[in-house]
Amino acid sequence: MIAPMLGHLAYASVIVLLASLVPPALLGEAAAGLLVVGIIGTWRYGWAAINFTRAVMFRRWVYPRRKARAMAAYAAKPLQAHAYFLTTSYKIEPEVTLPVYRSIFTAAANSDAGATIVASVVDGADERLIRQIFATSPEDMTGVRLIVDRIPGTGKRDALARSLNLIARQCPTRHDVVLFVDGDSCVPPDVVAQSAPFFTNPKVGALTTDEAVSIPQPGLFRDWFELRFDQRQMMMCSMGLGNRVLTLTGRMSVFRADLATTPDFINLVQYDHIDHWRLGHVKFLTGDDKSTWFWLMKNGYEMAYLPDVRSSSMETQPKPTFVGSAAALMVRWFGNMLRTNGRALELSPRQIGLFTWWSIFDQRLSIWSTLAGPLSVIVAAVFFDPLVLPIYVAWVMFTRYVFCWIICGFRGRTFPISYPFLLYFSQLFGACVKSFVFFRLDRQKWTRQAAGTGTGAAPVALGRRMAAMGSAYLHFLALGWLTVVVLFLTGVL
Repeated sequence: MIAPMLGHLAYASVIVLLASLVPPALLGEAAAGLLVVGIIGTWRYGWAAINFTRAVMFRRWVYPRRKARAMAAYAAKPLQAHAYFLTTSYKIEPEVTLPVYRSIFTAAANSDAGATIVASVVDGADERLIRQIFATSPEDMTGVRLIVDRIPGTGKRDALARSLNLIARQCPTRHDVVLFVDGDSCVPPDVVAQSAPFFTNPKVGALTTDEAVSIPQPGLFRDWFELRFDQRQMMMCSMGLGNRVLTLTGRMSVFRADLATTPDFINLVQYDHIDHWRLGHVKFLTGDDKSTWFWLMKNGYEMAYLPDVRSSSMETQPKPTFVGSAAALMVRWFGNMLRTNGRALELSPRQIGLFTWWSIFDQRLSIWSTLAGPLSVIVAAVFFDPLVLPIYVAWVMFTRYVFCWIICGFRGRTFPISYPFLLYFSQLFGACVKSFVFFRLDRQKWTRQAAGTGTGAAPVALGRRMAAMGSAYLHFLALGWLTVVVLFLTGVL
């Protein structure tokens, strides 16, 4: 207890020390550069305050009432929901598969109207293990049917499409639900009872829940993931106020069964793509959760958030170093987001809601606003006085410390002193990765699988080399124009 307190005290002392190094007169000399930081900060902090206010409103007042109405409507229904669990596993360690499928079998056994589990696997070893877990399950499994589908390893999208077609043959109704569960995610035992009532609202097409992470080894990677999920809880609650979340998390989300088994839905999951003006036809390899989200969004369905229901994912560090692991994951996450961002912006704000539309637009704006702040300080340090840097570092440390208290306070817990540094790392390094991916939407790679569209050992075709050169040129040009704008605003030009 004392060590964490000392860490927070030392952190605050560094802030005071850095701020004291700067003479007051310097602030006037570098006012133009600091003004840019102030304007951008006011905008970003204002946006954060709006989301925090919406999140509190949703969590404390709106969601409890919405849930009570859903539960009452569901209890009055003559038919309960049959649950279809769709799980994909690809070369996942047995020590992960065991608790994951135990949680799924427990949740399936707890489904009042029965359940069907479709397990999509590539390896025979996975099939044998899953069947053994099912056979030795301590729950009464008489109302549960297990279908293990052995497939070729052609990718998760093919696996999802094939499993959805299997479920479609069972003729699910609009009263039933399909749960998409990753092979490394554990579901809560009452997930069907907690989620099915929300589909009594005919406008709701899907929902997603809170998430926790299980990483045995302590360190930066675990702290970073836990912070991300704390941020996710607050932002999802903000979006949940309008009943339109910005993603249906692939780890665990629930869909209305009759929608998830329509041919158009399945086709989009399997063959989703964009036709880019420069990169041409880009078929989506990753990001199936963005495809399902976009299908529901464009067809006018709402997507709810359940902040009091939590799944748990078992994560492993994909690279030897923390930075390398964060970069690999960010390239995949942000690539999925940005590949769908453009077509989502083409939807009318009247159709999806103005706040939702602006939140999608802000995913692009935040790239450049995040980079403009430190860039303006570097310009001020070079052209006015290097002592601008200490006051900026102190400001960053102070604001991120306050943000961490807000984020973790919303969750109801404290945080280690690594959080402010990890928050700023996520913001700044994340913006750099987003700007990189923004001009390279054709670059895709699974973290676990070897499949991808990135560079490899095979010779690269001339067309792809030209596209890569064009991406690098446009990326450099965009950063150049951002620098010019910052130089102009700071008075250097």
